[in-house]
Amino acid sequence: MAKRSSDYRKGLIDRLKKDTDFQVEYLKASLEENSDMPEAILMALRDIAEARGFEQFAEAADLSQKSLYKILSDTKEAKPRFETIVKLLNALGLRLTVEERPHAS
Repeated sequence: MAKRSSDYRKGLIDRLKKDTDFQVEYLKASLEENSDMPEAILMALRDIAEARGFEQFAEAADLSQKSLYKILSDTKEAKPRFETIVKLLNALGLRLTVEERPHAS
């Protein structure tokens, strides 16, 4: 089973490398589907950081590479500060917004 998992991950990272629009949709889906699981959202950010290159992503976020690894490596224990999340989103060319949820009918 590890082979299939690593093949999936490699395919995901390859797709993220090739398509910045997919990076945005991937992160957006993670936020929408995992709002109660911050570690899943951090994992999506880690996947995008890997696709962009940790060094370049850290520089764009105005973080040290060591800090970025620490924030994104152990997603169960990581508790990044709000401004750090904003820095990561800014590095992706994104901003955090708030919108009303659709009402269930």
